[in-house]
Amino acid sequence: MVEVVAALVWRDGKILICRRPADKARALLWEFPGGKVEAGETKQQALVRECREELAFEVVPGSVFCETLFNCTAQGEPQQLEHAALKWVQPQDVAAYNFCPADKVIVEKLYALAKEDGHV
Repeated sequence: MVEVVAALVWRDGKILICRRPADKARALLWEFPGGKVEAGETKQQALVRECREELAFEVVPGSVFCETLFNCTAQGEPQQLEHAALKWVQPQDVAAYNFCPADKVIVEKLYALAKEDGHV
């Protein structure tokens, strides 16, 4: 079984979302940064490595948002190396984007939290 991990990268109240490339599985759907956990890595180490490899920037993992998703802070500016697009969006706006099926639960939770906070 492959273990995956993802990041809610926060900056100025916004979250980083990434659009998958047109030539890969789930083409042009949006996702949160992350990827596979390699043998011998913690989930947090995998997040740091994946963000370095795919976005050429550093993240600092923090608290767990849900299961395999961590709140992270960014150091530097992400680079569009592998993705079709990168965007910083308000949490209440994530529902407007067409996300990968695996991220739908996260999108719903973010939207519900924003609604509770009175941002929707």
